Amino acid sequence: MFNLDHPFFRPLWKRIATVFVCFAWAVVEYMNGNPLWGMFFLGLGAFVFFQFFLKNNTFK
Repeated sequence: MFNLDHPFFRPLWKRIATVFVCFAWAVVEYMNGNPLWGMFFLGLGAFVFFQFFLKNNTFK
């Protein structure tokens, strides 16, 4: 799986940017008529949002 506890994601702006890019790309995919990829990136964005901000982790 993904190692979201990697030191690369320690700065808050990188975690916010990762979530934003996933959700923005989901919108791009939906706008281009690709609902499967849109749903994939929507789910990925929700997953990383949960991992970065809702789950207790060491970066807070």
